[in-house]
Amino acid sequence: MMTMDKPSYSQLLAQASHLEPADQLRLLEGLAVLLRQQLGHGSHHPITALRGLGREVWQGSDAQEYVDRERATWNG
Repeated sequence: MMTMDKPSYSQLLAQASHLEPADQLRLLEGLAVLLRQQLGHGSHHPITALRGLGREVWQGSDAQEYVDRERATWNG
């Protein structure tokens, strides 16, 4: 059975330089996904996933009244 040597960083970079810019970007994104999986960070949660969380807590509250109450507690 024939084994293949792993390409070096320099060889991979040289090959990537021949790709179209869009393919270089796809390669970069693919490498980022691969690295996250290897490091155990495969589950990516964007901050936008928190949008609307706890909305029911604030329902019926006036934002300005809340801010005014909070400011009233500053500096005694």
